[in-house]
Amino acid sequence: MTDPTRRLLLLRHAKAEHPQAVVDLQRPLALAGRRQAGRVGAALAAAELLPDLVLCSSSLRTRQTWELVRTGLVAGLGGRPFEPSVEVSDEVYAAGAHDVVALLRAVPDEVRTVLVVGHEPTMSHAASTLAGQGSDEATVLRVRVGVPTASWSLLEHDEAWAELAPGGARLLRLTTSD
Repeated sequence: MTDPTRRLLLLRHAKAEHPQAVVDLQRPLALAGRRQAGRVGAALAAAELLPDLVLCSSSLRTRQTWELVRTGLVAGLGGRPFEPSVEVSDEVYAAGAHDVVALLRAVPDEVRTVLVVGHEPTMSHAASTLAGQGSDEATVLRVRVGVPTASWSLLEHDEAWAELAPGGARLLRLTTSD
């Protein structure tokens, strides 16, 4: 019998620059953010948390974060190729927590692990919104106050993605890159 558990990783983009005269959508990662993103990829590989699907905000900093996370994952896998399905979307850029839930409800059932690369406060709000019975209470309290750059939350649930609802997942941990 196949394990029904589905995993959700909610990743806030890595540290970004704040250059003047650059619109928010085009803000690049800072050097510190580039290092953070690589560490995230290595940590995901070490934890064997390999996404089947990546839902990535269309902003430059989130796209750069994902590419560096992917590079870190490949390195952590000993160079083994790793190419999940990636959807870059303006919807993720503009999403609130309930929008993220709606996007996840449309994920095909064969997808076991989804990584969302987005922004604050949406990533922490989504983790808090989805956290239900069986969640780690200290982690729930932590995400309720926001999360730092390049941090990721791990949630699990045992139903189809279409059944995902507020309070319907277990928030198991929050990992920060620093």
